[in-house]
Amino acid sequence: MELLADMSAEDRRQVLASGRRRRFSAREVVFHEGDPADTFLLIDAGRVAVRAATPMGDTVTFAVVGPGETVGELALIDSGARRSASVVALEATEAWSFGAETFHRLRRTNAGADAFVLQTLAGQVRRLSGLLVEALHLPVEARVLRRLADLERQYRGESTPTLIPLTQEELASLAGASRATVNKVLRTVAAEGLLELRRGRVAVLDRAGLERAAS
Repeated sequence: MELLADMSAEDRRQVLASGRRRRFSAREVVFHEGDPADTFLLIDAGRVAVRAATPMGDTVTFAVVGPGETVGELALIDSGARRSASVVALEATEAWSFGAETFHRLRRTNAGADAFVLQTLAGQVRRLSGLLVEALHLPVEARVLRRLADLERQYRGESTPTLIPLTQEELASLAGASRATVNKVLRTVAAEGLLELRRGRVAVLDRAGLERAAS
């Protein structure tokens, strides 16, 4: 796991021993928005979507989180907080679940655990800052392409094409765009031979071309 890579073998063993293994089925809700934020997850396999309801009743997807990444980090620093978003498994997912109190005790005795917390939170701040800059300064079409490129890297395997199993509605939510805009961008990029539209998913045919289009 990338976030634990800098720890010694003993620190890593202690961190994982403080958690418990959990498994989630595709489309299973991991956290509900408004639940007590008393645990966080380190994803080992699979992917989850982080979503929240808007005042208008729509659902916004903030992120897709995969292996080596975490969700529920507020439990690390804000005692008594409530979940600001829901988390839903997009596919069969396995994760390590850590209780906030248990992890705080570990931080007091294990320097590696404390560094893990700081690295986790710093990574989230960088990601959210980047998304804010994009929202303020990039046209919506560019945001759609960047989210596609992000997802391609996350779902990338050893062979091509890279299959991104998200609907156009989910892509629109990630990019802060309308479904019509996402459909227009996808069809334009598909006409250039960079990807192929399939039922409920996108197949990326040209990784390098998509990266160039998103840059």
